[in-house]
Amino acid sequence: PGGGPPGGRPRGRRFYPPRRRVCVFCAEKGKIIDYKDVVTLQRFISDNAKMETRRRSGTCARHQRVLSKAIKRARTIALLPMSPRHHRTAPIRVV
Repeated sequence: PGGGPPGGRPRGRRFYPPRRRVCVFCAEKGKIIDYKDVVTLQRFISDNAKMETRRRSGTCARHQRVLSKAIKRARTIALLPMSPRHHRTAPIRVV
């Protein structure tokens, strides 16, 4: 019972080295999070069209909440993809 080496760390847990990161939005006071700013929002989305976690993106809790709402709004009006299959490779042709 316990599931790990005796005297060691449990097997299921991963060790993440502590990384001191500053929130991008806290560092640049004038930068705001807007759902229409797709270029900024894409930095916080993975290749699988998933939102990056706070641990990976380095944002603070306050800005992560605002960022997630902005990403969801941008997805609702189709500025960002809902899934990786929605990502277009060819430009849209208007006839």
